Amino acid sequence: MVKVLNKVLTVFCTLLLLAGIKPVFAQDNKEGEVSAVLTPHSSDGIFSSAASYTYEVKNGSGAPQTGKVSYVVTTEAGKKVKADSVRVKIGAKSSESYNFDIPMAKPGFYKVDFMVNVSDYDDTTRKAFGIKPEEIRSQYAKPADFDAFWQNTRKALDSVPPDFKMTELVDSNKKDHRVYLIEMKSLGGLTIRGFLTEPIVKGKNKKFVTLLGLPGYQVALGPMIGSDPEIAMFTLNIRGSGNSKDIIDVRRDSYILLNLEDKNKYVLRGAIMDCIRAVDFIYSRTELRHDNIIVAGGSLGGYLTVALASLDKRINFCSAANPILSDVRNLEHEVDWPINDIHKYVNTRPGLTMDKVYSTLDYFDAKNFATNLKCPTLVGLGLVDHIAPPNHVYVLYNNITQAQKHMIIFRDLGHEIGKKYNIYEGRWMRDQFALF
Repeated sequence: MVKVLNKVLTVFCTLLLLAGIKPVFAQDNKEGEVSAVLTPHSSDGIFSSAASYTYEVKNGSGAPQTGKVSYVVTTEAGKKVKADSVRVKIGAKSSESYNFDIPMAKPGFYKVDFMVNVSDYDDTTRKAFGIKPEEIRSQYAKPADFDAFWQNTRKALDSVPPDFKMTELVDSNKKDHRVYLIEMKSLGGLTIRGFLTEPIVKGKNKKFVTLLGLPGYQVALGPMIGSDPEIAMFTLNIRGSGNSKDIIDVRRDSYILLNLEDKNKYVLRGAIMDCIRAVDFIYSRTELRHDNIIVAGGSLGGYLTVALASLDKRINFCSAANPILSDVRNLEHEVDWPINDIHKYVNTRPGLTMDKVYSTLDYFDAKNFATNLKCPTLVGLGLVDHIAPPNHVYVLYNNITQAQKHMIIFRDLGHEIGKKYNIYEGRWMRDQFALF
């Protein structure tokens, strides 16, 4: 069973890398020099009332060090809320530790810089922490006609004949799997494409669990080659991505801005329908199980998994790593992308305002999709993510009230997730669907 689980974990690690999730590597301090080590008193950086840290300064040099250690706490928007410092004297070839408790009354996530400034050494260690994140809520409600808007959009998709086309890619086939190019018509009559990989197994009536992988922002997905005989993998390139660029082929920075002033023409409306059309394809295949469809992705792919699983109850398991575009009205001053690009877009269009743009984005806000999620959902976030800030991901997560859910936090990571996520994901799927 462990061997099979490892196969699944390999598949998901690869998927999340393709979706834009990147690994990070630690750096070691050099011997014989002054260095500093910050240790949070929480494995995930979450605290109930006060953040607690130990800051150890190691003096590996032959000279005593004098100066100070200090910290500065800011909101995610950069507003300073707390600071403190202590004078220090560290003997040669020795070390000293300093404990800091940082009481915070308001639930939320904060950035903290710990600094050491001594005779021969200056350094800053940047971290983040959360205080009672389960209490974080947005002050912005979803539009009253949110559900009706998406129901009507779904009807518009249903009126488009899918014209499914499946072409075997002989050059990509191996002795244990076959690969197919999938083409289909989606909202607006656009052709979208993806790749289906099916294991070659004995028995004519074998039905496969289906993993639907959704792309990160402007990430081109190719065939996903796995080694598990139970799982077929379908990687989708939404409109304007990968091999689905027939009509929409724009500069990377421009994609998220396409028709932003009109919710009925905005590019993500069609992209989300592309994902639903992919589920239609899965349902059209007799060799694919219709009661066991897993959707997963990271970054924009994480956003799309939440939107898809919210709108399409045929999804049985949702895995969203670092989902973007949650609580978008509060992204101002907290992220550079895509807010800066949106401001530039508004400034080039007479009569368009940020209020009008937000009136569109309200219909595409991940937190508003989350209220309708009903399938088991796994969410991952990095505590120092500058694209999907933890405050915003937690607003999404706290809006999931109708489904079994689990959050995994990576204290020291940015827009990425770690191995722990993949392990938990594989085990949850195994238990949920009795795969092994």
